[in-house]
Amino acid sequence: MLNAEYPYITYAIMAITILLSWQANQNAAFKQKLIFYPYAIKRRGEFYRFITGGLIHADWMHLGINMYVLYMFGQLAEFYFIAKFGALGWFLYPAMYLLAIPIAETYSYIKHHDNAYYLSLGASGAVSAVVFASILFNPLAEMGIIFIPFFIPGFIMGTLYLIYSNVMAQRAQDNVGHNAHFYGAVFGLIFPALFKPTLFIHFLDQIQRWLSNL
Repeated sequence: MLNAEYPYITYAIMAITILLSWQANQNAAFKQKLIFYPYAIKRRGEFYRFITGGLIHADWMHLGINMYVLYMFGQLAEFYFIAKFGALGWFLYPAMYLLAIPIAETYSYIKHHDNAYYLSLGASGAVSAVVFASILFNPLAEMGIIFIPFFIPGFIMGTLYLIYSNVMAQRAQDNVGHNAHFYGAVFGLIFPALFKPTLFIHFLDQIQRWLSNL
């Protein structure tokens, strides 16, 4: 039996993503075939792009950031899923990750399915789901931002992240998929609680106790 102390699923997701991203960056035609392209999805029925777009990246920095965050939080989320759900956790964790990719891009599909120039790629939406699933399981775990020397409880960091993502999505002044980040994060917060609603009750209870001790 697999040992829950080792994040086998997270490592497998990372390996597949790195391999496909490397291949995509070596072969432009391969990248164009897999990239999230709402225009092609609507007109040619290439629904697989809802998944494959989240398994390739624009460049090595893009890939590196997403894989670093996935490595840091994926092992935590995987452990929590197995600890809370037992054998079912081996299925629910990768299911959440794969479902988060199309769910995070659904808004972009609705908005851009008639735009022949809109393309998107990257695992950010699914990675955001992993981070927020970890926050659901342990909202008081301290989190920080690289190069900033202090930490705050995860539920506060998560709230700030959602606000930031929503504001930046409304401004639409950069080339980052802030909508995917936002919807992926919300999905990660909700998904585990769909199968065990007491998780959300425990989440709120921990926050309430923390606030009462201020």
